[in-house]
Amino acid sequence: MDTAKALSGLKVVDLSWVIVGPLTAKCLADHGATVVRIESDRRPDMSRTTPAFKDNIAGLNRSHYHANFNSSKYSISLDLTNPQGLEIAKKLIAWADILIEGFVPGVAEKLGLGYEEVRVINPDIIMLRTTGYGQDGPYARVSTLGIMLASPFHFITGWPDRNPVTVYGAYTDFIAPSFNVAAIMAAIDYRRRTGKGQLIDSSQYEMAIQFLSPLLLDYQVNGTVAGRCGNRSSYAVPHGVYPCKSDDRWCTISITDDKEWHNFVEITDLDDLKDKAFATFESRKKNESHLDELIGQWTIKHTPREVMTILQERGIAAGIISDIEDVFNDPQLQFYHYFQTMIHSEMGEYSAQNVGFMLSDTPRELRKSAPCLGEDTEFVCTEILGLSDDEFVELYSQGVFFQI
Repeated sequence: MDTAKALSGLKVVDLSWVIVGPLTAKCLADHGATVVRIESDRRPDMSRTTPAFKDNIAGLNRSHYHANFNSSKYSISLDLTNPQGLEIAKKLIAWADILIEGFVPGVAEKLGLGYEEVRVINPDIIMLRTTGYGQDGPYARVSTLGIMLASPFHFITGWPDRNPVTVYGAYTDFIAPSFNVAAIMAAIDYRRRTGKGQLIDSSQYEMAIQFLSPLLLDYQVNGTVAGRCGNRSSYAVPHGVYPCKSDDRWCTISITDDKEWHNFVEITDLDDLKDKAFATFESRKKNESHLDELIGQWTIKHTPREVMTILQERGIAAGIISDIEDVFNDPQLQFYHYFQTMIHSEMGEYSAQNVGFMLSDTPRELRKSAPCLGEDTEFVCTEILGLSDDEFVELYSQGVFFQI
């Protein structure tokens, strides 16, 4: 046990899949918790079959997508339809402090792993049930993915005269884990004070729409239904994405008050920007399209980093539109060792993303590469659960485990 980590000694069973549950458990694992992930090759995690694959060779153990979200964990492969496999899962639940599951509501109950059943096994267990819409209500049993749950974000993304545009990837899947970790920490604190566990009913949709709070408030107060406005903003002008030197290079600029605007005019030294048509916020809004064209004539002469540096030195919000290569080589991320090189049992060397926050006395660290499917089955059974070698071999011969 690594006692140098903040969550050392915390024991977690990860019975979830895809992103939300696994990413929640990853955060706990990377900060020291012992996390055992229960998997099956009969219905493998969707992320194991999602590209990009190392060396472009597909396989259940070759997805970087999966490897990135499952660092520092152990993997045990169990057939939960086998009574003895289910019994092993229950032994793990009895061992654990936290159980994370992401089934459609009702599935865990069919397996005998609903909260009431789990409490019999482990009375002070903290159980996180993470689903699209929560455990109850008219949508509770709707199977969901992040692209579906992000529907209100799609509606406001794009240009006013065009159809909605999807935001990249399973957008809400990357919002919910932070809420989940906070809820788990609160439940741990409650258990330390009272000795009682808790059921956490986590609705991914409810967590995601927190990011729409200003628009929801505007509707409640003013009846305004937010729509698509491209890169425009109601409180900043100019506010947009502008072309820069070289092919397909861009920058962002946002100006919110007259002081910033006067600084910008002075920096760019464009006579057209001194026209009275741009003298006030209201007049700049009225002539925004023309203003964007003029600004683009200045930005195209500079690299994105030059624009960002020049403007930020004068207190103007500006940034680089980064492509993936930029992100991977970002000096700020490199300074904090955000990307950590790992050695995977099948893929070999790969880069994984570190935890997004640091604690002063207990440094973050990806302690172990993501496991191959069932890679740690024997270790979990014999070292964590204390089964004898003979007991393990007997269970193996009866088909309790997959992919060992």
